[in-house]
Amino acid sequence: MYFGVCTFTFCRTCYYPAMNHFDVIVIGAGGAGMMCAIQAGKRGRKAALLDHASKIGAKILISGGGRCNFTNLTANPENYVSQNPHFCKSALSRYTPQDFIQMVKEHRIAYHEKKMGQLFCDKSAREIVDMLVAECNKVDAQFLLECKVQEVVKTSPSPAKGEGFTIKTNQGDFSCESLVIATGGLSIPKVGATDFGYQIAKQFDIQVVETSPALDGFHLKQQFNDLMGVSVDALVTCGKTSFRENILFTHAGLSGPAALQASLYWRPGNSLTINFIPQVPLGKLTHWFQDYKRKGSKSEMRTLLKEWLPSRLADRFCEMELKPPTITLVQLSNEKIEEFCAKLQSYSITPLSTVGYNKAEVTRGGVDTNELSSKTMESKKVPGLYFIGEVVDVTGWLGGYNFQWAWSSGWAAGQAV
Repeated sequence: MYFGVCTFTFCRTCYYPAMNHFDVIVIGAGGAGMMCAIQAGKRGRKAALLDHASKIGAKILISGGGRCNFTNLTANPENYVSQNPHFCKSALSRYTPQDFIQMVKEHRIAYHEKKMGQLFCDKSAREIVDMLVAECNKVDAQFLLECKVQEVVKTSPSPAKGEGFTIKTNQGDFSCESLVIATGGLSIPKVGATDFGYQIAKQFDIQVVETSPALDGFHLKQQFNDLMGVSVDALVTCGKTSFRENILFTHAGLSGPAALQASLYWRPGNSLTINFIPQVPLGKLTHWFQDYKRKGSKSEMRTLLKEWLPSRLADRFCEMELKPPTITLVQLSNEKIEEFCAKLQSYSITPLSTVGYNKAEVTRGGVDTNELSSKTMESKKVPGLYFIGEVVDVTGWLGGYNFQWAWSSGWAAGQAV
């Protein structure tokens, strides 16, 4: 059977409708889907990738500012959130960052470590897409783009083919023995995100953990328009988990890496605690201000604070915490200085919400891992049905972890389909 390898757009003249059976059909031609098809093809399985989009790998192409943060050297189960924190261990241990890096090296893609184990392409995310497409072509995995799935039907057992699936689409009907759902989550609908994967799970009575936007900025009740664009190194804590990176004040509220990381753990009603000066212990910071007071400094508190914080943030913080905000250091008691410093390092704020799926980098929640084999990603209820990548209730931190989950889960399913 041959559909023509029309790499980035579907060529209707290459389509032969009479030949419609595959060993494996992967719905979703993103990172996880292509990795699964590559591995299945290496095992001699005839695979096809169906996608409703007209181009391959749209989410990869926009990732990492167009350079694709394709993995993280430190990826391990502690970097992932799931109702079952042990589920991701098997796939991550069997297909590691070094395994994917080896593929990148084989394709002579130049890359660099930006910070904290985050690996980026030197040139363009397009190189990662081209690499995956080339690997799919090597094993004759076929791409069917602009292919909109209308119905998925589980077929009855037969002596000839056994159990399998029929996939009805706008380009005809296709059948397969193994069906892999790699359609991602709800994040960034402008590149084609839908709830298709969750619908398929529910169709087959497979539980779905409630979904929500994650790695996302926050809407705040307080208005910080005067701080829009201000960025500062901070420690942001949500519950028992803390992240130290920059935060950024926006027209909506709060963004930046530390805030995005915290959103993965945040639930409506939860508070965030922000340490605006994490580089100095509280006692040392307090002593620094009190020492100036002992020397008789007549400087305003906000003037001294600007040695630690951006000017606009220092002004705003003093407006919120000091009466009047122009008070001088010598006018403050030692107790008030201690309170002020404590607030600088443990400022509590309760977001109204995250910004939403339009801006969120990933979707938290998804297909319940209790429903799947951690070794193969196969449904325990429906033999031959697999879920991989973001559609599963495994969500990684910011910094290449979610791509690594795509590669690892796709690889795991590819060994079994």
